[in-house]
Amino acid sequence: MYKILTFFSLFFFFSISMNAQSGVVMDEEVLDSKILKGERKYAVYLPPDYEASNRSYPVLYLLHGAGDDQTGWVQFGEVLHITDKAIREGKATPMIIIMPDANTGKRGYFNVGDWRYEDFFFDELIPFVESKYRIKKNKRYRAVAGLSMGGGGTFMYALHRPDMFSSACPLSAYVGPLTIEQLEKRALQQGNLFTKEELKAYFNRHNAIALIENLPVDDIKSVKWFIDCGDDDFLFEGNSLVHIAMKKREIPHEYRVRDGRHSWTYWRASLPTVLAFVSDSFHQN
Repeated sequence: MYKILTFFSLFFFFSISMNAQSGVVMDEEVLDSKILKGERKYAVYLPPDYEASNRSYPVLYLLHGAGDDQTGWVQFGEVLHITDKAIREGKATPMIIIMPDANTGKRGYFNVGDWRYEDFFFDELIPFVESKYRIKKNKRYRAVAGLSMGGGGTFMYALHRPDMFSSACPLSAYVGPLTIEQLEKRALQQGNLFTKEELKAYFNRHNAIALIENLPVDDIKSVKWFIDCGDDDFLFEGNSLVHIAMKKREIPHEYRVRDGRHSWTYWRASLPTVLAFVSDSFHQN
């Protein structure tokens, strides 16, 4: 009888211990947007000790790719399991992760016509979540990462607003049309009639390579960069050109090429490294 009680006692305390080390994900959170004229969804990961403490946390904005929504990193990216494990093993600091829905049925993370998602991200989403949750509200404790289209959003947000992020981690990123001719062809296919001046202005603001070549180098250097793309990824060329552009301007960055393609298998393997990288940036001197 004593052995049975001891077994159940140990099982009970083990269960409590494991639950105490588990974070929480909520993937149907909502905020009202005046800029986008409607409700916008987002998912949030809260670290294991969030409810038991009064401390404030660093934040990672984690962006999904085309065809997904705010549940992509939750369902396919296994963000809860991977982040819990990284924190438990001491490879990542406890952090809050915000995963917004960019409504890929429209135009993603950028400002295009009346779809002003970038304005929404900086002017509404960040202030909203950083007041709702106990988030440290300065550059040092704020990071951005994302895959594919979300990797493009990561490049654009950190290059447009380097004052906002301590680190940026584009994964298998869409870096923008590689030439203005590509942009012109895409615009015609979509039935969008822009002048050459408008297309050039859009290209220079939404092409990562053009931004890296032309922005003040010290601004770009103020962000810690981790770039990762598989050797069989169809976006490999653009990421390689970004790496070369950064090397030419002597911009410090981590550039990783692993065996893999444009897939969740690749991105799940990337996430622990991303969490460790942004944690290091949160702890920088």
